[in-house]
Amino acid sequence: MKIALLFLTLFCLNFSYSQTIGLQTFATGFTRPLEITNAGDSRLFVVEQGGIIKILNSDGTTNPNPFLNISSLITNSGERGLLGLAFHPNYATNGFFFINYINLAGNTVIAKYSVSSGNPNIANAASGIILLTIAQPYTNHNGGTLKFGPDGYLYIGMGDGGDGGDPGNRAQNINELLGKMLRIDVNSGNPYSIPSGNPYVGITGADEIWAIGLRNPWKFSFDKTLGNLWIADVGQGQIEEINSAPSSQSGLNYGWRCYEGDNDYNTASCAPKSTMKFPLKTINHNTGACSITGGYVYNGTTYPKFKGLYFFTDYCDPKIGMLTDNGTLTYSSMYGGNNFSTFGEDNAGELYVAAINNGAIYKITDTSLGLNSNEKIAFSVYPNPAKSEIIIQNSNENYPAEVMIYDLDGKLLLKQKAEDKNLNTVKMDNLSQGLYIVSIKNKEGNVSNYKLVVK
Repeated sequence: MKIALLFLTLFCLNFSYSQTIGLQTFATGFTRPLEITNAGDSRLFVVEQGGIIKILNSDGTTNPNPFLNISSLITNSGERGLLGLAFHPNYATNGFFFINYINLAGNTVIAKYSVSSGNPNIANAASGIILLTIAQPYTNHNGGTLKFGPDGYLYIGMGDGGDGGDPGNRAQNINELLGKMLRIDVNSGNPYSIPSGNPYVGITGADEIWAIGLRNPWKFSFDKTLGNLWIADVGQGQIEEINSAPSSQSGLNYGWRCYEGDNDYNTASCAPKSTMKFPLKTINHNTGACSITGGYVYNGTTYPKFKGLYFFTDYCDPKIGMLTDNGTLTYSSMYGGNNFSTFGEDNAGELYVAAINNGAIYKITDTSLGLNSNEKIAFSVYPNPAKSEIIIQNSNENYPAEVMIYDLDGKLLLKQKAEDKNLNTVKMDNLSQGLYIVSIKNKEGNVSNYKLVVK
């Protein structure tokens, strides 16, 4: 009995805190979105796995014509496709942007493009120049993210090439580029040059390497205030990890395949453990996690409580995590029905998250700013505890458009859409006794969540 009461108390505390994070539907209709970024203005650019980049405007509308379509150049399946997009820091004047995709031969391609001279909403599809092609031995662990660092160089996250467990130990082999963080200078050379500060300059096959020992750094980013590099590295069988280091720190070894997180994995022929850079935070798969998706440190101004927190999520565990720079972790409530695939950051530092399964893009909000803010999306849910039904009380013109009930593992158990403004009774005869989360979406797409006890 004491254990049950303790669990209930902890759950209530966690639920109360988690309500600071809200997801507001910003746009829908995308097909397998994998990246969201900005070009230094009010537009967002959404990368679809199938090879299309679309422009999402600040009012939530999507341009009818794509910014770029390279679907004929890519392999689109599994973990392959158009995976990354980065705009040059001087894009406003030079019009250059860079993409990361898997070509028809199954290999990673880093290419440079430019915007059309006559239309800022259309790229010049004929301007593509291939900078780098990296052979991929298997179809998974391709990485995909591109980012310009505070030093002005282009960083490229490369997975270990797949074939589970990295039996070839490619991530530790400095004579190849798989399982690494790369850094190149796209402002000089033909087609690029190697920054003099790269740690393995002059070693065959290793000039581009900035850091080694990564399994699949699917998403990484730079903190725009402190400049730190944050890498979310997808785990093997047990552990997802989040790494953070100063962007000026070169030659780090993040440990894979010698270590998964900070646990021994295969230490044969590995460098001493003391030479490794271990994660700031690890997440075990026994929590429901399976594949981490890294985001950004919040540097916007709308939500002061988020300042300096690193946001991330997991493909299998639809919660939003917030991590401090000393490793303190808190989570939002479940946003069931979403397989989150990427975060995005607009020019003002506000954050977004997209779901690959339903093509929705949500804006991340803080719902604890004050009574007036909460009133806009608040409902009354009663009775609570309940037996066979609940009643949802509208507030003013705020009425529910959709009601969903999830168990504590995030499994959707019930979904009911409103045909008019009078959705106020939800039958739940088939729910057994226990704790549940009621997720209510209003007509504007704002979502609010409530703890429900069924007796």
